This record gives sequence, structure tokens and C-alpha cells, in this order.
Amino acid sequence: MSRHPVVIIGSGPAGLTAAIYTARANLSPLVIEGEPSSTSDQPGGQLMLTTEVENFPGFPEGIMGPELMMRFREQASRFGASFITAKATAIDFSQRPFKVWVRDDLYEADSIIVSTGAQSLMIGLEAEERLLGHGVSTCATCDGFFFRGQEIAVVGGGDSAIEEATFLTKFASKVTLIHRRDTLRASKIMQDRALSNPKIEMRWNSVVTNLIGHDKLVGAMVRDVNTAEESLLPVTGLFVAIGHRPNTDLFKGVLDMEDSGYLITKSDSSYTNIDGVFACGDVQDHTYRQAITAAGSGCMAAIDAERWLEAVGH
Repeated sequence: MSRHPVVIIGSGPAGLTAAIYTARANLSPLVIEGEPSSTSDQPGGQLMLTTEVENFPGFPEGIMGPELMMRFREQASRFGASFITAKATAIDFSQRPFKVWVRDDLYEADSIIVSTGAQSLMIGLEAEERLLGHGVSTCATCDGFFFRGQEIAVVGGGDSAIEEATFLTKFASKVTLIHRRDTLRASKIMQDRALSNPKIEMRWNSVVTNLIGHDKLVGAMVRDVNTAEESLLPVTGLFVAIGHRPNTDLFKGVLDMEDSGYLITKSDSSYTNIDGVFACGDVQDHTYRQAITAAGSGCMAAIDAERWLEAVGH
């Protein structure tokens, strides 16, 4: 057992930024960064599944997602953060010091920063993982630019799917919206926007059954759910927009969360319902979901934790 002023659970842009700031404040943070085998809360978060990142300030030529996260990690390490490459398996936030278990190992903390992130819900095809970052994406604002002048598709029928499809018409020559029903779940104004856009074509009552391409997407097999007829949709990009799921199972019944699982933080802060426990990044943000906003909220959590520790006499 060891005791730490700050334990950070999760290591995407939010967790690693929190580690940089708390380390520079001489709080010697311990980062429980997740497991490489896990697609949900793996070290480095969702950026580890991204190829080129072109919208992170300071990298005019762009940078690979895994390299950006490695630089975050090295910076935190340089200032004194330490890392455990494993998943937190149990917690006890009922009293201080807080307790976090990694299997049989117990770590005590005077404060906690939760930055376990979220994962994009996927269709569930074997080829999806292989082609993620090679034509398959879960973020139009991150990757839309790469599909200038190409024909692409968006899977989904909610507000986020319509938003992604509409945004992608800025770049693509044509966007096919694939939806399993014959009506959209999106709000009326979003529907009107999509249905009146000449670049968006609707593919109703349809599901994607397979992705074609070995190291680069060249098409998607689409099945009509009514007739079972399959056809090849020749697209070089496929954006999956069927929702996100925050990695909050560990905190159920302990931290306040929305029905969707996102942690609730107090207005204009990273404070959760438990004093001394803070949350940042995609685990509590279902609006922006960008590396830069996650990093910013990680900075907020670190400053909140530092000031709170000082206030309680650490």
C-alpha cells in the first residue's frame, strides 16, 4: 500500500494534462493509466486509435495521435508523475484517504482526479478496428478534412449523426447517411437541414454488414433490413455516429452521473459530488469531445485539486 496526494485515474489528454500540472505543483501524482489491451480506457485514451491529428495547436504539420499522447506522458513524467499501466479495478471514496485498487494492490489518495474518458460506440464489425484511422472514423471534426472531394458515408440517425453528415458536406462531394429505420431520431431542425442538403443522400432501412479494404477503406456492404438485399456502397470514408459511452462503470452509485453515464461536475469547475474527487475530459463532457478541450479541463481539475488540498491543510 502507498499513499499519494493525488491519484489520477485515466491517461488521455485530460488525465495527462492534470498530471503535468499537479506534478509541477510538487504533488507527485500517481497516474493509473489503463491497459494497452483495452479499447475503452487504454493508456492515452481515444487518441491512441487516431492516425493524424491536425487540429491540436502547436503542430502545424500535424502529429500522429499516439505520438502526441507519448509527448504528453513524457512531459508529465519529467515533472515527477509516476505511472501504473493497469486498470483501476475497485474504489472506496467513502472517507479520506480515498482508496483505489489495481487488482490486489491498494493505493491511497488525499485527492482523486477521474479522467477515464469515453468510447465511441461501434457497429461491431471485425474490419472496423482494422480500418479505424484508415477510412473509418468516429469524429467528423477531427478527420473530415482528409476526405475532401470524396464520397463518404455516415452511420446513425440521431442529432450527432446529422451534425456529422452536415459538417462533412464542407469537404466531401457526397455524403450518404445510413440509418436502420425510415425516420430519423434527430430534432426537426436538424432533419430539415439534412434532408434539404443536396450533398446528403439518405439510405433508409439499411445497416452496414461489412467493410471492404485491407489497409484502406474502399467500400461498405449495406443490407436493406426489409428485403435483405445487399449492395456495395463505394465510399472511401465511413463515419460511425451512433453515440458514445463514458467509462464510468467503476463509479456507479458513488459519483453523481447523468442517465447516460456521464459524470456530473459542478458549474464552471471539475468538482464532483464528493469533496476531493474531481472529474475532467470526455468522462464528463458530451458536448465538445476534443483533445484540446479535454486537456483544458484536465488543467482545471489539477488546479481545483491543488487549491482544495491547500484549503484542507495538505
